[in-house]
Amino acid sequence: MGVLAKKVAIVTGASSGIGHAAARLFASEGASVVVVARRQAELNDLVARIDGTGGRAIAVVGDVKEESTAKRAVETAVSTFGGLDISFNNAGTLGAMGPTTEIPVAGWRDAVETNLTSAFFGAKYQIPEMLKRGSGSVIFTSTFVGHTAGFPGTAAYAASKAGLIGLTQALAAEYGPNAIRVNALLPGGTDTPMAATMNGTPEAKAHVASLHALKRIAEPEEMAQAALFLASEASSFMTGTAMLVDGGVSINRA
Repeated sequence: MGVLAKKVAIVTGASSGIGHAAARLFASEGASVVVVARRQAELNDLVARIDGTGGRAIAVVGDVKEESTAKRAVETAVSTFGGLDISFNNAGTLGAMGPTTEIPVAGWRDAVETNLTSAFFGAKYQIPEMLKRGSGSVIFTSTFVGHTAGFPGTAAYAASKAGLIGLTQALAAEYGPNAIRVNALLPGGTDTPMAATMNGTPEAKAHVASLHALKRIAEPEEMAQAALFLASEASSFMTGTAMLVDGGVSINRA
């Protein structure tokens, strides 16, 4: 029996990167998983992979910027698996990059809606179902950028991801009496397709690795393990936390 046996989880941004790794890990630990992303083919492949290893998964195709996607994901969890215990609201985007004064409004709004408003939509529909279960774990993927370190050209990304920490704290205080735990996962550099759009060359990747105390970047599976910790009873007394899993990038100066 895995540590998530008989649990039901939603994972957004599941078509690649951290979300893909987390969906597979959650399923391997016994959870029935609703995987959410925009890309149908990638989700179908993920569901087939989970089913092929004895897990249970179902796909919901949609844009997390749309409130209806959050609603459908929860409805699918309830109708297919009977309820909801865990949500890993992981979908995100870098948004518009460059000098802050030159960022187009559309690029700013895209980052805020994808990274922050989508998390609000998720919580809005996820928490009521968790309340019916008597407990639950809500997880948001934030970042150390804009929290422990500032980087030029990342205003939209940093602001929207930092906003998740405020949302985490408010929800944790609000629903703690109902045994709903809410935490934010703050990854360091991780080898994902999204990161590659910013640091796609070997030189850039090596530079990012050098910023970390561990002198490397993480694999998505390492972040999935951290998400599993927050999802499981191993973190039963943790809520309202911005949990750094950043390879020491926040403290490294050498």
